[in-house]
Amino acid sequence: MAAAPKKKQKNNFFKFIKWFWILFITGLLAVVLIFLAASWNWFGELPTFERLENPQTNLATEIISSDGETLGKYYIDDNRTPIPFEELPKNLVNALVATEDARYFEHSGVDARGTIRAFAYLGSKGGASTISQQLAKQLFTGTASRGWKRYTQKIKEWVIATRLERQYTKEEIIAMYFNIYDFGNNADGIRSAAKIYFSKEPKELNVSESAMLVGMFKNSSLYNPRPKRNPEGTKNRRDVVLAQMAKYEFIPEKLKDSLQKLPLALRYSPESHSDGLATYFRMHLQSFLNQWISKNPKPALKGERDKWNIYLDGLKVYTTIDSRMQRNAEDAVQEHMKNLQAEFFNQNTPERNKTAPFLDINTSQINSIMERGMKVSDRWRKMKSNGKSEKEIRASFKEPTPMVVFDWNSVGNEKDTIMTPLDSIRYYKSFLRTAMMSMEPQTGHVKAWVGGLNYKHFQYDNVIQGARQAGSTFKPFVYAAAIDQLRLSPCETLYDDEYCIEAGKHGNQEAWCPKNSDGKYSLKNMSLKTALAGSVNTVTAQLMDKVGPKPVVAMAKNMGITRDILEVPSIALGTADVNVYEMVGAFGTFANEGVYVKPVLVTRIEDKNGTVLYEYVPETRDVMSKDVAYAMVDLMQGVVQSGSGGRLRHSYAKNNAVYKEVVTGYPYNLTNPIAGKTGTTQKNSDGWFMGMVPNLVTGVWVGGEERATHFNRTAYGQGATMALPIWGLYMVKNYANKELDISDGNFKRPAGMSIELDCSKFQEDKKDDTSPEEDDLDDLDF
Repeated sequence: MAAAPKKKQKNNFFKFIKWFWILFITGLLAVVLIFLAASWNWFGELPTFERLENPQTNLATEIISSDGETLGKYYIDDNRTPIPFEELPKNLVNALVATEDARYFEHSGVDARGTIRAFAYLGSKGGASTISQQLAKQLFTGTASRGWKRYTQKIKEWVIATRLERQYTKEEIIAMYFNIYDFGNNADGIRSAAKIYFSKEPKELNVSESAMLVGMFKNSSLYNPRPKRNPEGTKNRRDVVLAQMAKYEFIPEKLKDSLQKLPLALRYSPESHSDGLATYFRMHLQSFLNQWISKNPKPALKGERDKWNIYLDGLKVYTTIDSRMQRNAEDAVQEHMKNLQAEFFNQNTPERNKTAPFLDINTSQINSIMERGMKVSDRWRKMKSNGKSEKEIRASFKEPTPMVVFDWNSVGNEKDTIMTPLDSIRYYKSFLRTAMMSMEPQTGHVKAWVGGLNYKHFQYDNVIQGARQAGSTFKPFVYAAAIDQLRLSPCETLYDDEYCIEAGKHGNQEAWCPKNSDGKYSLKNMSLKTALAGSVNTVTAQLMDKVGPKPVVAMAKNMGITRDILEVPSIALGTADVNVYEMVGAFGTFANEGVYVKPVLVTRIEDKNGTVLYEYVPETRDVMSKDVAYAMVDLMQGVVQSGSGGRLRHSYAKNNAVYKEVVTGYPYNLTNPIAGKTGTTQKNSDGWFMGMVPNLVTGVWVGGEERATHFNRTAYGQGATMALPIWGLYMVKNYANKELDISDGNFKRPAGMSIELDCSKFQEDKKDDTSPEEDDLDDLDF
């Protein structure tokens, strides 16, 4: 009888063991069943194998310069450009592992120890989400509400995490995690974050910078380093990451202590469509890409878009722009236009000009300009689309309104002010505008493109949208046609006196008798080279009369001018409207030995995987012989040697007060061979300069949005004062950087040149020539 309790205890022990194993196996089966249920989509659809292979994330299209710099991106919500693991610095990866998942390289997607600890302490000693689970949530599950859905989401994350671990290497998962995270302030992914917060590529990040960015994984909205957000909290969080790195021996304690004493050292550079480098070029590039997309369907999987999307598909667009030359161009424009504008304001105070900023027009014409300005404004368009009456819209233009306006003298070129929208229209019309494009003539590669002063405030791109009278920059087309058709030498002479082309001779209805710009005539014979250097209108008129307008227009068209040009004699003085884009392409023909090359913006386009989708094919055509092209270069070298382009040389304008007070950077001390042509239109409405060295052609235009916005004196309003200094500043900056390899040598002279360029020899030959029918050019009937 005494042994009964022991037997009972033994039975209870076996009973306990039995139930332990039953509960253990049941629990294990339940876990397995739960995971199977999740994999069978009982808790919601899981990503397919194809989606795991190609997770869908919105990727920004990246615009890349010819020297490998990112000029900007196209995106709507996600400014994301993925990079491979190899481009992540080791300290960045170490910071992530130390802070988010210390056993990352040991588990297979789910950290069993971390999960048990999280259950045991109910999360008070840290969660159990691995990097793989966090990536799964970012890519596929998102953040669910609390309760049952939160638990089922966690289970789904476990399943997806293990699948990701089977599908990708540990390194690929880390790269995907860095690429997917939103760091705030349009910094989607580590590439954008490094650029926006530190103006660096990810591989250039140091330990402190890496720690700050990894610290933001906790909550990028809360840990925002910008001055008016939470820089102190972000620094504290960075210090926590540094402590974790020391704890797991990724960095020594001494280094941790020293780094924690450092400030965040931000170099905040926001990325937006209206900020950064080459903004006008980037906006024009969109139209190029949209045209390309319309003609090139996307090979899409079932259910995907069949058209490329520049905001979502992560294209890489390789452009011809050189970021260094682009920066030089933008700096040159800023430096000169700020000075020029200051002088324009000085001459257009209410006391000096009651109709400022307009000249030579009456009140009715000014009212028409202001009326047009209102009706094309965003305010008018938006109010009209919102159903406002015209009376309400007009009234709103007279109400004082707080606004941010462009101002050369304020920080960031912006100032807060209060003015009526009508006054703001007049204010913006008082600013002189500009356009500049630079191209390599042999390839057509566009190296720099500046469409205006500031894209945020002046969105009209004067490089390609604007078209203004060419003035004397059109004269080289006349000279080229004459030399080509008549085989003239630049040394040929014509008499400078009043010259008229009679009515009806070349389609003109009235007699055309152009005057020289100063209204005077030298009453002397002058060579074509001297005439072009001095921009003598009477000589140009004689050439036009001899060759006729039709060959001149044909020459301009063959050199890339696409706008309609009337075939009348007056076009010789640049009455036709042209834009900078086409003029640079045309002048490139002279520098490229008579071969026109259409300007090129994009060399190739790749998809996100590096597959080439587009490669450019040059568009070229022979326009003139090498001899004629070189003769034109020789003529235009005379413009810089002794004409209006002489301002590029040190010896010019030593005592020219106008030039000294308006022009930045003078003297330029450019002594190398330069060919060019200035241009000034009627009443100084437009100032041009087209400048060339053997491997770079650049065009600059300056003028008001309205033709009535101009200087009153030619000394200020001519192309040599308004436009040429931008070219001079730009080239000085280019030559300072030897890596750009901008030519400072001679233009290539064709072998066996058939057109005589040595004027002393030319005159000797003429004396020896006794043939009566060739004795006097003026007597020839062309």
